[in-house]
Amino acid sequence: MLRERRTRLRLSQLELSLRAGTTQRHLSFIESGRSVPGRDMVIRLGESLGLPLRERNELLLKAGYAPAYPHSPLDGSALAPVRDALNHVLAAHLPYPAIIIDRYGDLVAANAARQVLFDGCAPGLLASPANSFRIALHPEGMAPRIVNFAEWARHILNAISAELASNPDERLAALLDELTQYVPSARPRSGHLGFAVPLQLRSSRGDLRLMTTIMSFATAVDVTLAELKLEAFLPADAHTASVLLSQHSPAG
Repeated sequence: MLRERRTRLRLSQLELSLRAGTTQRHLSFIESGRSVPGRDMVIRLGESLGLPLRERNELLLKAGYAPAYPHSPLDGSALAPVRDALNHVLAAHLPYPAIIIDRYGDLVAANAARQVLFDGCAPGLLASPANSFRIALHPEGMAPRIVNFAEWARHILNAISAELASNPDERLAALLDELTQYVPSARPRSGHLGFAVPLQLRSSRGDLRLMTTIMSFATAVDVTLAELKLEAFLPADAHTASVLLSQHSPAG
């Protein structure tokens, strides 16, 4: 498992050994099974490889040790302060939409402005457990309202593909296969600026243009927390800002 992760990241034994504070010889012995690493060494190797906490636990299990990183339920008492913090961020982002998703894109929470995004989506897509990627790309989801659907869809697919390249996962791969079926094959049009473009969304008050930011817990030591992402949408023009402000103003 260690050799597979190292080669996947295109690291030589020498490079990894330097990162982990050991010798290339020792690392070679570990990979060949000639040396049994201590628990601290396994933790250092997982950290040096930049593995997600979930995979670091798997590495420890393969080496015969108990997982080092807890995987707490989000609704449990251990993560109560996290829930409070996330709810505060969601509320503070109003009148602009913001959602919280896990590594698979499953919707964990959203603020009241989510209706700007989900208006007109089939109820079945929004039923728990709702998946934000599926909601965005499914023909009965946001897709008919996304003006720049081809660019936005590729933005999502490329992000998932990049995640799979660094952290393979069967469930995420199956989701990518499903989502790809919703997206027509098309060459970038003339003047294409890449997939990091604002989301252009049709609404009853005209087209809205939204920029996105992704936030995560960079120093998390809990698997659940490390895999959460908060996607916050911001107006990309004055018209969009005006529409969002009016929809969620105290008078409204």
